[in-house]
Amino acid sequence: QVQLLESGGGLVQPGGSLRLSCAASGSIFSINAMGWYRQAPGKERELLATITSGGSANYAGSVKGRFTISRDNAKNTVYLQMNSLKPEDTAVYYCNAEITSKSMRALTVWGQGTQVTVSS
Repeated sequence: QVQLLESGGGLVQPGGSLRLSCAASGSIFSINAMGWYRQAPGKERELLATITSGGSANYAGSVKGRFTISRDNAKNTVYLQMNSLKPEDTAVYYCNAEITSKSMRALTVWGQGTQVTVSS
C-alpha cells in the first residue's frame, strides 16, 4: 500500500508565507510526476503545480511567480513554497503523485489534504 502524508498548513496573514510538504511512503518502486492541487469551498479542485521526476515544473497562472514546487527524490517528498499569500488562496491543499508500486502497478495517489487559511 502507498500513501501520501501532507503537512505544513495553517493560518497565515495576507502577504505571508507557508511551506507545504507531502511525503510518500509504502511499497514504492518509483515516483513519476507529483503535483499540488487546492479546493476552496463551493469550487472545483484546481491544479496548481506539477513537477516531473527530473525536476521540470509547471504552474497555473494564478500562482506562477508566488508559489514554487520542488521535490527531494531521496525522501520521496514534494514541497510547495507559497509566498505573498492572499485571502483567495484559502483552501484545502492536496498533493498527488503518479507512483509505480513494487508490484509494478501504476497508481494515482492523493494525500488527505491540509487546510490553508489566509486571513488577518
